[in-house]
Amino acid sequence: MTSPAEDVDVVAARPQPRRGVSFRDAGPPIALVVIFVVFAAISSDFRTFGNVQNIMDTAAVLAVVTCGITFVLMMGSIDLSAPGVMGAAAIAVSLLVLNNRNDNDLGLVGVLLAVLLAAGLGCVSGLALVILKVPSFMTTLGVSAIGLGVATLLFNGVQPNISDETLASWAVDRFLGFSYLTWIAVGCVFVGWLIQRYSRLGRYAFAIGGAEEVLALSGVKVAPYKVAVFTLAGAFYGLAGVMVTSQLSAGLVQAGKGYDFAAITAAVVGGTLLTGGRGGVLHSAVGVLLVTVLNNGLVQVGVSPYWQGGVQGLIVVAAVAAAVFPQRRRNQVTK
Repeated sequence: MTSPAEDVDVVAARPQPRRGVSFRDAGPPIALVVIFVVFAAISSDFRTFGNVQNIMDTAAVLAVVTCGITFVLMMGSIDLSAPGVMGAAAIAVSLLVLNNRNDNDLGLVGVLLAVLLAAGLGCVSGLALVILKVPSFMTTLGVSAIGLGVATLLFNGVQPNISDETLASWAVDRFLGFSYLTWIAVGCVFVGWLIQRYSRLGRYAFAIGGAEEVLALSGVKVAPYKVAVFTLAGAFYGLAGVMVTSQLSAGLVQAGKGYDFAAITAAVVGGTLLTGGRGGVLHSAVGVLLVTVLNNGLVQVGVSPYWQGGVQGLIVVAAVAAAVFPQRRRNQVTK
């Protein structure tokens, strides 16, 4: 005989019948193609291979952050800790690899330690959520402040500049025309998809977002999976902070500024619901490309930066409205 938890896991892993491709799934990729074609027709500079390289390089860090935040959104939670966690990881790695502040030269071990620090901060978010029963919005905002505090203490008034050749090469050296940062982002998206598709953590993240009460009544201990998701998200943020350090050749406390909103925007535009239970890493990756292509195209055609922010905001509202439209009859109360 199997336990209830094992039964739930078997059901979650069972292939679902094919229902065709819905507009919500096909919409973002179609929009990406349409936007790309429109800008390519308007601007000759937009359609150059050099600009495509620029788009992919620009999207790299955001894609890694969005991988992490997607798992949190799949559970129906919100994570605002990315700026602080990225800042802490950025300063930590800049002090652990070869730099101008100390004699450390840990290389890739320093990168690993910085990512582990970020994962630890993510774990704190998860523990605060499940133990203190504080909404994720507030716990992650607090952890972001903690991360920024740690980063400020490590910064100590003197900017650490890195001279580690391996880390610096991530942003400079290229493979098949794209920077190592782009390939790291592609690898993160692939790993995130594998976790989502084939691991119990990924399946339960969906189940928590869709029907947490049912999952709990089936005998599954939900709390450890929530903590694990926030820990995983923190690790992604930490790697993103290291990537920003590679780009700037220096550690900055504000390395993650704005990435929380940008990642949520990309995930929602790609089709990952804020209420959980729908979307995923590949959806969010499409959203990252869509947002990046849009911003790049607006710059190429000479649109004012002030208008760019407004356009991005309108797209977010439209994407959320389109996502919840099929559920409008059930959502009689909007909070």
